Amino acid sequence: MINFEFHTPTKVIFGKNTETLAGKEIASRGYKKVLIHFGGTYLYENGVLDRVHKSLEENGISYTDLGGVVPNPHMSLVKEGVKLCKEEGVDFLLPIGGGSPIDSAKAIAYGLVNDFDLTDLYTGKVTTNKIAPLGCISTIAATGSETSNSSVITIEEGMLKRSYNHDCSRPLFAIMNPALTYTLPAYQTASGAADIMMHTMERYFTSTEHTELIDSMAEGLLVTVREAAIKALKDPRDYNARADLMWAGSLSHNGLTGTGRVSDFASHKIEHELGGMFDVAHGAGLCAVWGSWARYVYKTNVPRFARFAVKVFDAPLNLFNLEETALRGIEGWENWCNKIGMPTSMAALGIHPTDAQIEEMAEKCVAAGGGQVGFFKPLYKEDVIRIFNMSK
Repeated sequence: MINFEFHTPTKVIFGKNTETLAGKEIASRGYKKVLIHFGGTYLYENGVLDRVHKSLEENGISYTDLGGVVPNPHMSLVKEGVKLCKEEGVDFLLPIGGGSPIDSAKAIAYGLVNDFDLTDLYTGKVTTNKIAPLGCISTIAATGSETSNSSVITIEEGMLKRSYNHDCSRPLFAIMNPALTYTLPAYQTASGAADIMMHTMERYFTSTEHTELIDSMAEGLLVTVREAAIKALKDPRDYNARADLMWAGSLSHNGLTGTGRVSDFASHKIEHELGGMFDVAHGAGLCAVWGSWARYVYKTNVPRFARFAVKVFDAPLNLFNLEETALRGIEGWENWCNKIGMPTSMAALGIHPTDAQIEEMAEKCVAAGGGQVGFFKPLYKEDVIRIFNMSK
């Protein structure tokens, strides 16, 4: 186990009707003007926005709304949000939704207190440890952005999907009501569950040794999500399954399952290029490429993949042929993806990139990582091209 620092300052407020506590939570911190940031129309339809408005009003807090967030949130709306906040005198941001509005709000919060072009922040030209205060209300179990240090934004010029990670961006509080996820379409529920799995798997596939405690915690989380996703798809109003997914979403990406070891995240970097070029759902894109990544790299550490197979997908352990066991784990993942309606190839995802598009995505992928991506097995441009081709 390697040295690590673990910092999770976000106050979690979990359970039924907790969205009505937003005003009290913000008022207790002394803020007066809130930007509510969200996407779609469902917050109007299910009454959540009205309940949050009422909560703010009852606590003497004024607010302005900014909707329009789309999956793979756009930098153009972020910049519009920064301008609106400055005009309205906003001193606190409250995104409502999944990772897209939360990530978008984090980017707006960076823009409020820094003078540089936000595009430079997300393309690695500048860094910062300053951000305006924000909390969030999570309505989708997926990205874990409600407690993570990460924000991912799509820059329309060049369609670059890029992230900036810093602990300053962890929300001051995260309100999580599993009941708000009841009406999610099945595809979004499944895509979110896959994203939760992947956030843990990106940390689990490491060559750092002697991480038994975190390995066991990660495996427990993965098995729980594996089962809860199927239950939630069978009965969308299964509160316990929804609660397991929602809490797992935070635990998978708040850094806990990466403590004491080097994480990989190559699959995320590869998927970011798919998302940037083809605007696919993030979790579905991860499902489309992970099996190909796994088959490309598993011989780097066969015992690690074999353990995954046994502990997470109940594969029998073949001590005489660990490679067979390892491959059964990859097959187990793909079978689970098929069971919840997620793709395991780009064709199943509905995209058919040309050779030129694959080369462009691979070039952008490694360029963002300084020439390579991943740590479990460092990948260069030709490796990424091969993985894309394997996932056709």
